[in-house]
Amino acid sequence: MTQSDVARHLGVSRTLVSFAMRGAPGVSEDMRRQILGAADALGYRRNVQAADLARKRPTAVGLHLVDLHNDVYTDVFSGVQEVLRANDFRLVISVNATPYGPDPRALDPLFETQVGVIIAATLLDPDEPVRELNRLVPLVNVARSVSGVDSVHSDDVGGARLATEHLLELGHRNIAHLCGPAYEGHLERRAGYRETMLEHGLQPRMIEATGFGRADAAAVAMEVLASPPGQRPSAIFAHSDELALGVREAAAALGLSIPRHLSLVGYDNSRVAGLHGIELSTVDLHARELGRAAGQAAIERILYPDSPAIDRVLAPALVTRSSTGPPPRA
Repeated sequence: MTQSDVARHLGVSRTLVSFAMRGAPGVSEDMRRQILGAADALGYRRNVQAADLARKRPTAVGLHLVDLHNDVYTDVFSGVQEVLRANDFRLVISVNATPYGPDPRALDPLFETQVGVIIAATLLDPDEPVRELNRLVPLVNVARSVSGVDSVHSDDVGGARLATEHLLELGHRNIAHLCGPAYEGHLERRAGYRETMLEHGLQPRMIEATGFGRADAAAVAMEVLASPPGQRPSAIFAHSDELALGVREAAAALGLSIPRHLSLVGYDNSRVAGLHGIELSTVDLHARELGRAAGQAAIERILYPDSPAIDRVLAPALVTRSSTGPPPRA
């Protein structure tokens, strides 16, 4: 089925059909609806790659998600999709086979579709391989900054400061930071916590889980929280809401009440953080807005391929809920 078949069916010119399908000016809205309706009824499927070649620019944008189970990435996806749809760009998605794990084939569907830009949320590779990839296909990094590559991210150092200072203001001094494995480009939350603790004359206490999943956090938190009251932290600031939920599960298994025995702060402000019964204090990195900004950056990279790389930073916000309170009495 071709555009010529649609034109013959309606008794109009192929040029008019082409204009209607491209949304070009000069075609009435009524005629455009008739043409699109006839094309759908006849089973016409547009050859988008051929159309992109004709207009000399791509209309497909790739979105790589490192974890589909974390609803922060769902919010990023929603923001990206909102902007791309409003500007008539297509979205192609790839997801890591293993969340937060190596997956060398994760981007293959995006290469095969010949997308014009890849929005990455987020790559775990070191900075230099990311720059090398950017030389092959333009990238937009989400929740991470890489010099020389379009990046849209939150001020994670500042966000970690907000979380740590909140606990300090409540009177906590034995505050631990629970994080996942160290990846280049994903260490700002550690840095913000560490700097804030040292500025207050306190010793940072890093707790590193083997992964970024809830079970990973629960396993390491069980060991830490099983210590005697004087040795275990009175508060934990977790790298993400997902890790914070793992801490919460470990505390419940040990009979510890939040926040009476342990104050807990996450990061992301995922939807689950605000659920009744969880009410997790957290740092909002504005995931949907990051997605919108990334979608706009991808469109601008396609339209203006030679423009300098952007680095857009969003200011995070502390969201306090019932998971934090004063330290337990001795």
